[in-house]
Order: sequence, then C-alpha cells, then structure tokens
Amino acid sequence: MKFLDQAKIYIASGKGGRGSVSFRREKYIEYGGPNGGNGGKGGNVIFITDSNLNTLIDFRYQQHFKAKKGKDGKGGNQTGANGDDLLIKVPLGTEIYKEDKSLLLADLAKKNQRITLAKGGKSGLGNAHFKSSTNQAPRRFTYGGDLEEKWVWLSLKLLADVGIIGKPNAGKSMLLSKISGAEPKIADYPFTTLHPILGVLRHSDQEIVLADIPGLIEGAHEGKGLGDQFLAHIERCKILLHVIDCSEKNFLDNYYTTHNEIIKYGKNLSDKIEIVALSKADLIGDKKEEVCNLVEKELRIKPIIFSSISKDGLSDLTKILFDQCVKIDDK
Repeated sequence: MKFLDQAKIYIASGKGGRGSVSFRREKYIEYGGPNGGNGGKGGNVIFITDSNLNTLIDFRYQQHFKAKKGKDGKGGNQTGANGDDLLIKVPLGTEIYKEDKSLLLADLAKKNQRITLAKGGKSGLGNAHFKSSTNQAPRRFTYGGDLEEKWVWLSLKLLADVGIIGKPNAGKSMLLSKISGAEPKIADYPFTTLHPILGVLRHSDQEIVLADIPGLIEGAHEGKGLGDQFLAHIERCKILLHVIDCSEKNFLDNYYTTHNEIIKYGKNLSDKIEIVALSKADLIGDKKEEVCNLVEKELRIKPIIFSSISKDGLSDLTKILFDQCVKIDDK
C-alpha cells in the first residue's frame, strides 16, 4: 500500500430542502387550510477515525466530497426527507487544518472519534408552519438553508509507541523486520525507506507499535530530505529508539547529527525517553564492550548493542522497549 501523509480536499454539506406552499383541497371542504410541509435538513460532513487505515492515499484519487441535500416539502403536510450525512473515514492521528493551514480544526487521535466539519442547511418551512388565528391562509414559505463548503488540509501523524530514528542506512528497517511482522524494503544504500513504516511487536498478551522513520540528515528540521514531514510522525510516540551503526568510524558524530535535528525541530521531541541502540554488532568482532563503554562515557546513556543478522541482543532490546512503554502507561 502506498503511503501519503498530507492531502487537500473539498467538503460540502447538503443544502436544506425548500418548504412547500399548498392548501387542502377536498370535496365538500370549501376552505381547506394550508398543508404545505417543511423541507428536509441537509446532510452533514462527518469525519470518523478508522483503525484499519494508516495512510491518506485514498484522498489522492478523490478530492471532492459532498453530502446529500434535503428534499423539498410537499402538500398534505409531507415533510421532505433529510439528506444523508457523508462519513469520511481517516486514519488515527489525522489532523485537519484550514485551507491556509493557519488553524487546527480537529485532532483525531482516538478510535471511532467523530467530528462534524460541515453542517447541513436548515430545513425550509412550509406554509402550514405560518398558520395562525389571524392568518389562516398563509402563502409564506422559506427556502432551505445554504450548504457549508470549504477546502481543508488533512495531515497524518502516525500513532506509534516507539519511533525508530537514525541516519540513513543505520539498520532501522532490518531491525523492524526482525522484531515485528513488518516487511520494509531493505538494501545496502541510503534512503531505502522513503516513508514511515509501521510494525507491531508482540510479547505474551502485550503489543506495541513501532514506526520506522526514514533516515534523518543534517537540516531535516528545516525540511531537507523531507525531514520535517518525517519528524512530525514521531511527535505522538512515547519513546524514541535511536539506532546507530556502530561499525562506522564516525558513529558518534552520526548520533549527534540526528539528535541535534530532534532538538532543533522542537515540539518537545527532545524531552521524550531516548533509547540508544547500536546496530551491526556482528561487524565489529570483539570490540562490543569497548564500543559500549565509549558510548556510555560520551553520551551518559547505557546503550543496547545488537545484530539483526545474528539476532544477538534483540531479546534484550525488545524487553527494554516493553518495559519503558509499560512505565509510561502506568504514570
């Protein structure tokens, strides 16, 4: 399935139905009173979250959404049918903004959350509504209320427990494929991952969701390499798993490059719990302890070292991820 995290769409509610002007005409009833019915209410445009969706790709192929208009009223006091509401399904984590992106209209982060963003027009009134003791044969009626229309931006921020970050080709996708059911594209060159990929890590009766974020390069917070769009996907994550290729000579520089982009991006990302994981341990032979000690001394963070090829250290890493997520949920 293709991934799309932003889309601009047009929405319009239904117009209200017109009221009717009608009078009762029956044999032997010379002066029948007014019996024009009211119109129906126009349909609303309602957004609802669907946990089975994780992309906005459907909105690439359809950008216009219109609810049904209310039916006109009829004689015999027949009220017009209401227009059907239009339900638009979006993934959890979808934010909806005004056309110019100046105002957040809705933040849909809960299951089955609903919000009405375009209300249908009010029903028009038939002449029976205006009957009174002083006006027993009104010919007055009203048209249905106008529809509400607007362009809006949809922006998806993935809902995941763990955001996997790091430089391109650090081994993030390989890790995700080994500990979850995800099947990301894996190759030995940078930018193999071009969009976030979700995976589910299960242990006993527990599960956590991991998001593999495309590699971050210097200037990512300013949008270089689409970095600002990728960083937006980890705003909701509980934990950041920072994967570093420890087989590279400048692996600590790589850590600082990514970490600095997190700080510059802002939005409290740097306040999140960060777990440092050293990948490709099978390539450094017997230097594992030396490398871990260096990282702990330099960063004052005790790292987890692992190899996705040999699977060494994966069980320790998954245990820490579960433990940290449980601690946060218990707070």
